[in-house]
Amino acid sequence: MDCQLDSKPRWERRKEARPKELLASAIELFVERGFASTRLEDVARRAGVSKGTLYLYYANKEDLFKAVVRQTILPMIDDAETSVAEFDGHSAELLRHVILSWWVRIGATKASGISKLILAEADNFPELARFYQEEVMTRRMRMISNMLERGIRRGEFRAIDVPQTAQVLIAPLLMLSTWKHTIAPCERCDLQPEAFLEAFLDITLHGLLPASR
Repeated sequence: MDCQLDSKPRWERRKEARPKELLASAIELFVERGFASTRLEDVARRAGVSKGTLYLYYANKEDLFKAVVRQTILPMIDDAETSVAEFDGHSAELLRHVILSWWVRIGATKASGISKLILAEADNFPELARFYQEEVMTRRMRMISNMLERGIRRGEFRAIDVPQTAQVLIAPLLMLSTWKHTIAPCERCDLQPEAFLEAFLDITLHGLLPASR
């Protein structure tokens, strides 16, 4: 039987996997404990490496946090920007695709806890808040604004205040992320994320569509 084996030594394969293992441990601890209470030695311990090994990849906790954001959240924004640029269909379907993809890739995962962390700790760590604003929120706002402008340009959405509407569209997503990591784990609630998003999209898209002639 012809079988292709990984010729790299076991220790070398392990070394290549360490950054991913460290990032996976880091996002769990950042979301569970917040930025201030997460210690690098705890991240290293959960990843099964020494603290010294962690420092081979990340200079400090701020660098580790930035790497978590860049590896977990920014790829989704990259893909959403590509969808906005290349999508051929109606802008309502594009908006639906982007919102529901956000839930699958970010909202339903540990990564959704990052926005709650920023909201809670921005005053104490303004540099991290600025980083998140520049690399995540600004790009997200621009991407949503581009979607809205696309719909208006094609006659698929009515004329609206694009910057304000983009803010309105982001707010329920931030609420859903915050709810997931605050109220949801500790009380019974009728809020179902998928149903919430469908209701949000129904109201939003009916509000954006031009009046029927």
